[in-house]
Amino acid sequence: MTEPLVFLKGEMVPASQAHLNIYDQGIVLGATVTEMIRTFRHQPFRLKEHIDRLFRSMKYMEFDIQLTRENLATRLTELVQHNAGLIEQDDELGLVIFVTPGENLMYAGSAAAGVNMVPTLCAHTFPLPFEFWAEKMQTGSHLVISSTRHVPPQCYHPNMKYRSRMHYYLADLEARKVDPQAAALLLDLNGNVTETSGANFLIVEGGTIVSPTLTNTLPGVSRQVVIELADELGIPFEVRDFQSFQAINADEAMTTTTPYCVMPVTSINKHAIGSGKPGPIVQQLQEAWSKKIGYDLFAQIQNGATRRTAART
Repeated sequence: MTEPLVFLKGEMVPASQAHLNIYDQGIVLGATVTEMIRTFRHQPFRLKEHIDRLFRSMKYMEFDIQLTRENLATRLTELVQHNAGLIEQDDELGLVIFVTPGENLMYAGSAAAGVNMVPTLCAHTFPLPFEFWAEKMQTGSHLVISSTRHVPPQCYHPNMKYRSRMHYYLADLEARKVDPQAAALLLDLNGNVTETSGANFLIVEGGTIVSPTLTNTLPGVSRQVVIELADELGIPFEVRDFQSFQAINADEAMTTTTPYCVMPVTSINKHAIGSGKPGPIVQQLQEAWSKKIGYDLFAQIQNGATRRTAART
C-alpha cells in the first residue's frame, strides 16, 4: 500500500476511497466531536489522554462507537504505523479522530429504512506542515481580539472538543482582515479572555503563568503538559479570569496546542507584548518540552520548513 490509510466505520481503507455520506450529521448539522494527536519520532504523544477526552465528549453527546478505549488505541496505533512509513524520517504526523451521530434519517429516507444507525467514526493522518509555524516560532505570532464571542457554556460545554466551529471561523476571518498572518483571540460574553480557534492562550505576569479558567475553554492536553513543565521548572501556574487589558499588558504570552506545542505571542491588536520578542519563560518551556521528548522539537520545525521550501523550488 503506497497511499495513507483511513480508519473509517471500523475498517482500514485507502485514503482515496474514504468518503462520508452527504447525509451524515457531521455535515448536515456540524455535530462532531474530535481529537487531534501528533507524533514524536512517529509515535503518538499522549494517546491515552486524547482518547480519554474523546470518550468524555462522546458520553456527553451520547455516542456509542462500540469500541473500548483499548481497542481504539490499538487501531489508531496501527494506522499511525502504516502511514508513518510513507513520510520522511524527519517528518511527523497529525492524527485526527472525529465522531458524528451518523446519517440524518430524514435526509437518507428510504435508503436508511431498517438500518441500525450508529455513529460515524473516522481517523486519518496528515504530515505536519512545519512551514506554517517556523517563522512565528522565531518572531512570535500576532493575535487580534475579535468582536465574535466564544460560544457560552450555557449552549454546550466548552470542555468537549467539537467541530461546530462557525464562531472560530468568523473570528479568524475578522482577524485576517487586520493582518493576513494573524489569528483571533476570543472573549466570552463577560469580556474574559478564552482561547484561539486552535489553541489555549496563556500569559505571564511577574514570573507566573496565568491561564483562563476552564469555564469557557477546552482543557487542552498541551496546556496540561505546560502545567507539568512549569512545575518541573519551578514556575508558578495560576488559573483565573482576566481581560484583554491584562493580556495586552502581560510580560509574555503564548499559545499551546498539539501540532506545534508552544508558540510565543508577541503582539495583540498590534500592541507589542513585553519586549515584542519571544520571552524567557516561553523559551524555557520550549527547551523543557524538547528535553521531554528527547530531541530539539523547534529545530525540527525550522529544518523541516527549510527542507520543504527547498523541495518546492
